[in-house]
Amino acid sequence: MDEFQIETAQNVGINQNVASIGDRMLGYLIDSAIILLYTIGVMLLLTTLNMDMGEMWAIYLLVSLPAFLYYVLLETFLNGQTVGKTLMKTRVVKIDGSKPSFSSYFVRWILRIVDVVLTSGGVATFTILLKGNGQRLGDIAAGTTVISEKQRLTIKDTLLKDIPLDYAPTYSQVTMFNDQDMQTIKNLYDDAIRKGNHNIIVNLHHRLLKVMSIETEEKPITFVSKVIKDYNYYTQNM
Repeated sequence: MDEFQIETAQNVGINQNVASIGDRMLGYLIDSAIILLYTIGVMLLLTTLNMDMGEMWAIYLLVSLPAFLYYVLLETFLNGQTVGKTLMKTRVVKIDGSKPSFSSYFVRWILRIVDVVLTSGGVATFTILLKGNGQRLGDIAAGTTVISEKQRLTIKDTLLKDIPLDYAPTYSQVTMFNDQDMQTIKNLYDDAIRKGNHNIIVNLHHRLLKVMSIETEEKPITFVSKVIKDYNYYTQNM
């Protein structure tokens, strides 16, 4: 799973996992199946109504709008996700770390015609492989990409971390926290890293500085990470 880094306006560097082509294709197939089933259902319903062809065609165009606007509507109201993306745990995000706007989703949706529809996904696949950060043409134009939110559980997901023998702690004030406090801090930090929620890291940074009554010039992401490591150092050597 490839990674790329988002450098936010708050100078917070956040590593994101790029959604694999396989996950994106499966998500697309799920969404396509939903759109197809909806369209078939609408057509079957209309055939049961006693209407002339002109009336039936007009009503069909009206009730088929949700299928036509499926991607742009769901990504807008579900914060970058469709049903397929939700099931595959992928999400549309902005490269610069800001929240995608309706215009971002709209640009992706319009260029889907070239990326996916007209070329059967060939252009999208080629561009994603070429760029290396999960962007198809629509993403490049919109300044977005698709990330994976799948959690990969490792030893790093527990509070205990291996500290190098020559590790030198920076903040002795971390000893004022207990295991439960630090586990909460670490969970928030890890979750923010996975989801690219830089505002959570910035808020953690401000809160920790206030509670610990210290000042630092370190970037928020570096500071919070160091606080977690320092706590592990002191608790392992007590």
